[in-house]
Amino acid sequence: MAHEKNHDYHILTPSLWPLIASVSAFVMLLGAVFWMHGSGPWLGLMGFAGVLYTMYGWWAEVVAESQVGDHTPVVSIGLRYGFIMFIMSEVMFFAAWFWSFFKHAMYPMGPQSPAIDGVWPPVGIETFDPWHLPLINTLILLCSGMAATWAHHALVHENNREDMKWGLIIAVALGAVFTVFQIYEYGHAAFGFAGNIYGANFFMATGFHGFHVLIGTIFLLVCLFRLQRGHFTQEKHIGFEAAAWYWHFVDVVWLFLFFAVYIWGG
Repeated sequence: MAHEKNHDYHILTPSLWPLIASVSAFVMLLGAVFWMHGSGPWLGLMGFAGVLYTMYGWWAEVVAESQVGDHTPVVSIGLRYGFIMFIMSEVMFFAAWFWSFFKHAMYPMGPQSPAIDGVWPPVGIETFDPWHLPLINTLILLCSGMAATWAHHALVHENNREDMKWGLIIAVALGAVFTVFQIYEYGHAAFGFAGNIYGANFFMATGFHGFHVLIGTIFLLVCLFRLQRGHFTQEKHIGFEAAAWYWHFVDVVWLFLFFAVYIWGG
């Protein structure tokens, strides 16, 4: 009786995952630095493999904890707050790229950018027509977000797991199509990453967003696999809820990119 749990908190057992994650991330960063200085990419790839292994193993334990009932209402609130804080950090991350883009667009002169000559986009930069592939990608991503919302509504309000499954399938498929189209767009860009501040800002902002789309697509795909294994109920579905929040965040960031970078910035 002395060891009986009489609280709603989840006391974690000792784990090596934080140590493995830290070492792997450090090795990946160190390998990336060496790679940029002429060494091979193998050290960075080893660290990246360690990060992927950590993500799989650690999150698998979190899923197992949820299935055995460790995610009490108090723990669930903490998980939600934690994910909200993560999204807030992502908002600030993208705010930095928007800040850089707007700064150089509105003040295209200065000691750090003399080659711009007061013109934005810089002379010689042929920007994308926003009303072709960028607009198509916008509609694709918005439809994917609608499909994710449909899946969430099917689970929470109707307990309809079949509709949830198809909503996730559509969301994942459209996310994959978005990624393919963006790769196609990059392949036909009339400017590069290096040599001009417009290209650097464009590829960093849209490229990191594309990376987030890829991560979000995998996130939703994992939710689909978990659904097939009988996970998620009307009352307990934090993993899927987090995936839906993340996907809608990706949608909103793309809308800002589309209007600011493609339309206004072009």
